Amino acid sequence: MANLVLSLLTVVASRAKANFVRQTRQTAKVQERFLLELIQAHRNTELGRKYKLGEIKTVEQFREQIPILPYSIYEPYLERIAQGEQNILTADRVVYITLTSGSMGKKKMIPTTRRSQNAFRRATLTSLGFLSEALQLKGLQFGKLLVTNSTEVWGHTSAGIPYGPGSAGFLRMDNFLYKQFFAHPYETLQVVDNPARHYVCLLFALREPLMRGMIANFPMLILRTCNYLEKYAEDFIQDLESGTIADWLILEPEIRLKLEQQWTANPIRANQLKEILKSEGRLTPQKVWPNLSFVASARGGTSDFYFERFPSYFGDTPIFGAVFSSAEGMFSIYHDVNNDGSVLALESGFFEFIPEDQWEVEQPKTLLATEVKPGERYRILTTTYGGFYRYDIGDVIEVIGFYEQAPVIVFRHRQGGLISSTTEKTTEAHATQIMQSLQQEFKVPLEDFCITLSENDFPARYLVNIELAPGGNLSNSQDFLASFDRKLQEQNSTYELNRRAPTPPPRLRILAPGSFAILCQRQLQKGIPDSQLKFPHISEDRQFLAGLLVEEEVRLPEDLGN
Repeated sequence: MANLVLSLLTVVASRAKANFVRQTRQTAKVQERFLLELIQAHRNTELGRKYKLGEIKTVEQFREQIPILPYSIYEPYLERIAQGEQNILTADRVVYITLTSGSMGKKKMIPTTRRSQNAFRRATLTSLGFLSEALQLKGLQFGKLLVTNSTEVWGHTSAGIPYGPGSAGFLRMDNFLYKQFFAHPYETLQVVDNPARHYVCLLFALREPLMRGMIANFPMLILRTCNYLEKYAEDFIQDLESGTIADWLILEPEIRLKLEQQWTANPIRANQLKEILKSEGRLTPQKVWPNLSFVASARGGTSDFYFERFPSYFGDTPIFGAVFSSAEGMFSIYHDVNNDGSVLALESGFFEFIPEDQWEVEQPKTLLATEVKPGERYRILTTTYGGFYRYDIGDVIEVIGFYEQAPVIVFRHRQGGLISSTTEKTTEAHATQIMQSLQQEFKVPLEDFCITLSENDFPARYLVNIELAPGGNLSNSQDFLASFDRKLQEQNSTYELNRRAPTPPPRLRILAPGSFAILCQRQLQKGIPDSQLKFPHISEDRQFLAGLLVEEEVRLPEDLGN
């Protein structure tokens, strides 16, 4: 029955993809229709009346009449929504409030309605349609997935509206849809303890030798799941062999009972995993699930740095971006595997683009989807059924081409994601591309990295903080640092000029094993959701890495006398 439902959903996804492709052939018309229908729906809301949405008849009128507003303007409205007031930002009832991760500052409240959720669902099905087709062309199949995101909400407002991470809201509201895709029971995602949740998700998925895919918000989280698979290999085998679920796991009693009722011994599978562990010395997804067809995770931005380590776990398994989204909206849909570019999600929001020469203007002139140019970078604005208009989330994207008439975009970095010793403005994109290249050049896998500035130098010097992946060795660390300095000068001409004077030479700091795991715990303690964990790879916060053990500090020859 489950396989039949999965097959039917795949057919639905194929149809959604075909419809989306048709829409890309008339991008301007589709975007205009979306905007005018949204305005019509929200014209009598409090914000709609304030900005006279009912008088707007054209896209140009909308852009002239509605200002680009910061989150602080929306916040008082959102507090009233949380208290149960209706028809404030949206005509539809708010059924969930997403709290952003807060990794870039204060947590924000984002309202979700059934209509805004439908836009996410439609885009998700469309991406599934593209994925299924891409896999078929490679002789692969779509099938059951391993997912470890929590479904736990953090609480309810005084009006009873649940709130929490975006992934929890989506999994709960569309639980019937997502249940069809899981290689493990839905109850596994209800486990609160993070390691225990990963364990039971992996345990049940290990019973599915035909599992086809793994999915997580960010590639760093995929690698963490791989680490769990290695760390608990013998425990997984023991549980499969004996038909038990490890008694040391921190599981809620009622969830443990439900899981134990669905769990039975599988000695044949246990013996298969024993052989893999004996021959390979560890369990990896590629070996454990030989029919694995894809890994789905965010692409663009810092992702390529982490993808350098994927082959040791996944071989050449295709990597799929699925969708590019945030709590505020759905931006684009990936149309192929192993590709950073994704197609603007025409039916999920109305989009405008701020060109670079307008980034410092308070009310900038914007371009429409059909007016952007390949090779140019923009900040993207979105207007959605969540009640935000011309909202700037601060993401910088690059247009790399067009799919029919719809732009194909790549996420590059967050606005303000810069580091400067003087005036050079090194971006996270610069840093990520360089560190990815260095891993290849020196054949050394890195657990993670973060570039910071020194505290006691003026101008400050760059500190390249790295942690080697387990088993990694960097014998030529000074050459590594010199190559970093050279590559950054090649990518950032202002850094090249400043390195002649006054910017001092950079230094390399090799951190002790487990350093970024400590940072991970610090992020969790701040209340950042487990599924949203990510690290800035450049930081002007001189205390960001405070307390971490530096095993070795490396200097360039010109710096040895200082």
